[in-house]
Amino acid sequence: QARPQIYPTAVISYTKTMSAPPLVIGGAFSSPYSMKMRAVLRYRHIPHRWVLRNSKWDDLPTPPVPVIPVLAWPDGKGGYNDVMVDSSPQITRLESEYTDRSIVPEDEVLAFIDFLLEDFADEWVTKIMYHYRWTYDPDIEKAGKLLPLDQNLQLADTAHAKAHDFIIDRQIGRRAMVGSTEANTHILENSYTNVLDILERHFQTHDFLFGDRPGRTDFALYGQLKPLLWWDPTPTAIAVERAPRVVNWIQRVDDLSWWQVDANEGWASSDSLEETLTQLLHEAGQTYAPFMIANYEALENGSDHVECEINGSKFQQAPFKYQAKCLQWIRQAYNELSSVNQSCVRDHLASSGCEILLI
Repeated sequence: QARPQIYPTAVISYTKTMSAPPLVIGGAFSSPYSMKMRAVLRYRHIPHRWVLRNSKWDDLPTPPVPVIPVLAWPDGKGGYNDVMVDSSPQITRLESEYTDRSIVPEDEVLAFIDFLLEDFADEWVTKIMYHYRWTYDPDIEKAGKLLPLDQNLQLADTAHAKAHDFIIDRQIGRRAMVGSTEANTHILENSYTNVLDILERHFQTHDFLFGDRPGRTDFALYGQLKPLLWWDPTPTAIAVERAPRVVNWIQRVDDLSWWQVDANEGWASSDSLEETLTQLLHEAGQTYAPFMIANYEALENGSDHVECEINGSKFQQAPFKYQAKCLQWIRQAYNELSSVNQSCVRDHLASSGCEILLI
């Protein structure tokens, strides 16, 4: 199914009223995408109710794919039968239904770059998050003890112990699938410090990535970085020492309901991107972009193995169909731009490595 257009002038149709029943978001405190979407709802002042997924309070219907967060819309009959998953399409749908405090720039070039970097966070930085959580003993043990309690705070000690062992065994067993291997460790950990360094420089002079208000990428990076900077001990220690501004920024983005915006004002201009954004595009172009292309080609060729070169090193993992869809959505969004805006995008991506995503 094609992802809807990302540009607000094309998708905004009406504004929900405060009297409408609230949306329901079913997620988990440990889920980067749940945190991303809850932060979006808070910032946009969209009435919602937070529910811990698969807890005793969760009465949402089963979505098409069993992932979180689940976002549910009232059906007008007192129920919530209209549910969807996948944070990026969720954002796009919210943009079509709520006009206030949009997180999509009106500048279509800026909106595309924001869309691309959101995917960088969702599909590459998430590998870094998974890697740190399930590689080092202090992080593994903390996750093993705390994650089972997300669904049931009164979990019996024997069940808790079994859940602890089950989660650890399952998640460590999946590391290689997402690229968290010994051979890839330096690639992922170097990318982590690169992202931290870029954002630390950016936040010396700015509050958000694309101006004086948050965009899609702000929330996507927040979602993936919150576990890394506030939850898992190993990457948190690195961040506190290396990027204290980014650590503080994560805390702020968690709830931006207080942040004031004036209509559609406050966005930066695509005419001159900040140097730090160019650096972030370059980081995406040297890591995420070659992986996305290699993943797509592996699936096209029927291979069960993805291999590409990232900063002079060989990166390997299993292919993922969803990430091939993401690449198609990026290309679709690019093709929907006017020829003038396509040219501007190419200029911004030139020599970053991200230009290969457009072909």
